[in-house]
Amino acid sequence: MGQDVDHQEFSRADRTRHREKVRRCLDVLALMLRGAQFEADDPMTGLEIEFNLVDAEGRPALKSAEALEVIANPDFQTELGQFNVEINVAPRSLADRGLSRFEEDVRRSLNEAESRASEVGAHLVMIGILPTLEDGHLGPATISPHPRYQLLSDQILRARGEDIAISIEGVERLETTADSIVPEAACTSTQLHVQVSPDEFASYWNASQAIAGVQLALGANSPYLLGKELWSETRIPLFEQATDTRSDELKAQGVRPRVWFGERWITSIFDLFEENVRYFPALLPITEDEDPRAVFEAGGTPMLHELRLHNGTIYRWNRPVYDVVDGRPHVRIENRVLAAGPTVLDTMANAALYFGLARALAGDDRPLWSQMSFSAAEENFHVAARDGIDAQLYWPGVGQVPATELVLRKLLPLARRGLSEWGVEDDETDRLLGVIEARCSTGRNGSSWLRDQVHARESIGVERPEALRAALLDYRERMHSNEPVHAW
Repeated sequence: MGQDVDHQEFSRADRTRHREKVRRCLDVLALMLRGAQFEADDPMTGLEIEFNLVDAEGRPALKSAEALEVIANPDFQTELGQFNVEINVAPRSLADRGLSRFEEDVRRSLNEAESRASEVGAHLVMIGILPTLEDGHLGPATISPHPRYQLLSDQILRARGEDIAISIEGVERLETTADSIVPEAACTSTQLHVQVSPDEFASYWNASQAIAGVQLALGANSPYLLGKELWSETRIPLFEQATDTRSDELKAQGVRPRVWFGERWITSIFDLFEENVRYFPALLPITEDEDPRAVFEAGGTPMLHELRLHNGTIYRWNRPVYDVVDGRPHVRIENRVLAAGPTVLDTMANAALYFGLARALAGDDRPLWSQMSFSAAEENFHVAARDGIDAQLYWPGVGQVPATELVLRKLLPLARRGLSEWGVEDDETDRLLGVIEARCSTGRNGSSWLRDQVHARESIGVERPEALRAALLDYRERMHSNEPVHAW
């Protein structure tokens, strides 16, 4: 939810008016999908990366405001926690060496931001969950001061009616509660955007859902939370629970969670927006003056403010996005599966795999999702989050297979084909998919590396908190080297 908000209290009339306006926006979106000209001739891709801030000892630094002030780059923005910042990289086409230019931009911005933030005692780390977080870092006092974050936290707690319970059973077990949504701030991710035409959206979304488990298995990078060794990608269960507006009774009734994999393959982007309106009450019932139907009938492009704001408070792992740039509407998929890090090169290799596979699978004559149940894709997603690079995944025509074997045998050639269709040069493809291939061959990703480092220190008598801190300092140094994690 990136839109600024300034409303702090909502009446029953506010909620009624907002619901009616959201439904009117949905009706106008249906009209637009049938008759409007959406921007899709030169599809763009985008990239966002969330960072943690740490001090020189590897402990969380609650200095996002100070860091952003000295970084002084509008591409860097505030995030939910005072130990977070985010970079939004300018969108571009993958043709004309787009992946290499993304990498160069992120590497340059990271170097400059690190240099400047260090002046105020803050250092940037790309990792799914900061392993040195402690209970005290996940309370209301560490929420960023921007009004929208406190408002969202208040609304989620109000809808839930009780504190948020976090229960994760992994290698070890974590049980805790929170009186704000700040535990969500522990989840730092990479978000990939791909712009498509409305006619192609369903195929790209279905493909993205089908490969989400593969992405998680290879990119897992958050095995520790509050000192406990949990899932390979603990970000997934933590995020699912940290923004859950449902009490136990509502869960038992089958009410959908706001962090949601979904429940079916789709035939149109409209399916997702319609589900969002039908299943989820508004958290932020803010109503603007625009009459979307009048704007559309007058030949303009409606912003659909209320629908977009509502959509931003429903956290699908592959989120549909409607946006307007320079008066032209477009739709895109926001792929929210991946953790941040470990390096910029690893991040771009993950992006290449996603963009390539999504393109190739979306264009197949016999769609993968016609051969695979949606529940199998969801099962892959959670198995991969739990087991990481050791996960066994289901794939049509193959059955249960190690994720690494699936990628090496079947998916890398598909990704290569898809990148070629995007216009990616062969040398870019070879370099980035070569990182994925080596990660599969070595069985090492960010999560497995961090676990090995902590276990090695513990085996010689180092206590867990110190082992985590020392491993993180080593991680941060290697992150800046940009040597991919499989070679660490």
